[in-house]
Amino acid sequence: MSQNIYDDPVFFEGYGRLPRSTAGLAAAPEWPTLRALLPQMRGLRIVDLGCGYGWFCRWAREQGAVRVLGVDISEKMLARARADTADLAIDYVRADMEHLELPVASFDLAYSSLALHYVENLPRLLATVYQALAANGQLVFSVEHPIFTAPSRPGWTVDADGRKTWPVDSYLAEGPRRTNWLAEGVIKQHRTLASYVKLLLRSGFVLSHLEEWGPSDDQIATQPALADERQRPPFLIVAARR
Repeated sequence: MSQNIYDDPVFFEGYGRLPRSTAGLAAAPEWPTLRALLPQMRGLRIVDLGCGYGWFCRWAREQGAVRVLGVDISEKMLARARADTADLAIDYVRADMEHLELPVASFDLAYSSLALHYVENLPRLLATVYQALAANGQLVFSVEHPIFTAPSRPGWTVDADGRKTWPVDSYLAEGPRRTNWLAEGVIKQHRTLASYVKLLLRSGFVLSHLEEWGPSDDQIATQPALADERQRPPFLIVAARR
């Protein structure tokens, strides 16, 4: 079973204070990029892998999706999602993505935001998603960039000139990495950028977009703290088609 860190009380409390937790999609700086990759929602059947509080599920319904399934391993996250949702066309299911089962050809879009880097058996999950998508169905997801999952030492270091650098350790050594983020002992699965691409192609997907995300000039103008994210890309954003 995957590590269920989101049900850890310390982690859950810390996560709940993040801007994207209090203000939703609009507070996630990478959301405009993800949104631009999405098809028109009207009439679509959607699965959200790692749905968390259900922000995307509710947004998809507002845009015209006919049915949305939100999947998450965390009881605490799902309880919040259900409490904030009054829509019979949205279902929330607790499931471990390591062992997820989805009906064949039952979705037009699979979406995931910052969840797949927790999945150890990603080849199995991608195969499951591929068969669950209808013809020409799409997969759009974000993960922490491999530059972020590679470090074994958390946080910035500062050189003698005051420049911030990010320690990258054993980049080509893939596998679980333990970090302290909101709580001690959070496990994320480190993969190289090339591995993400290869896994998608081997699963049968056709890659349509690959982006090492960084903030735009406009975003930095309104939120100067985002300038630090220009030092290395925090997110890898991917779109693929069945």
